[in-house]
Amino acid sequence: MSRQQVLELLPEINEIQDEQLKDKVIACWEEAIAYRNWTNEELSSIPFTLLADNVKIHFIEHVRTCCRMAIAIDKVQEEAYGDRRTPVNRDYLIAGSLLADVGKLLEYDKKEDCTIYKSDYGKHIRHPFSGVGLAFKHGLPSEVMHIIATHSKEGDGEKRSPESIIFHHVDFIDFELVK
Repeated sequence: MSRQQVLELLPEINEIQDEQLKDKVIACWEEAIAYRNWTNEELSSIPFTLLADNVKIHFIEHVRTCCRMAIAIDKVQEEAYGDRRTPVNRDYLIAGSLLADVGKLLEYDKKEDCTIYKSDYGKHIRHPFSGVGLAFKHGLPSEVMHIIATHSKEGDGEKRSPESIIFHHVDFIDFELVK
């Protein structure tokens, strides 16, 4: 998987202003995709969750949609409240949004007939954990790893950063409305 292919799948990466952060996000995706040799076609057609039946929303659609919703929330709050609101690092918000589910590419596997299932690895290690592992390996800031770690049920009971609060809610909006 090349850098260009990742950018074609996830053009929202270009919203990240910090070039080093952008490169690290791309590197995480490249490694996750290579782990099971996912093709762009597979990534664009696999369900975004295996926790519900007949899911018609695909993995890449979900990742991109949640990222765009998170950016939109940040922009609306910035317009409405200006500097009176809790500061949000938009680059971290975008990076965390794009990487929150990258661990699913390790959690899922595929059969020869293209059926997607939870791998043995995935039965033991859920995507927030493998996502944080990838992010750590590629030198992402702890603030981004926090978003990945706390975006799903594993983050319940933890104090979430502003970026994590935004992403957690958009992720569950998308999940609850389509499951």
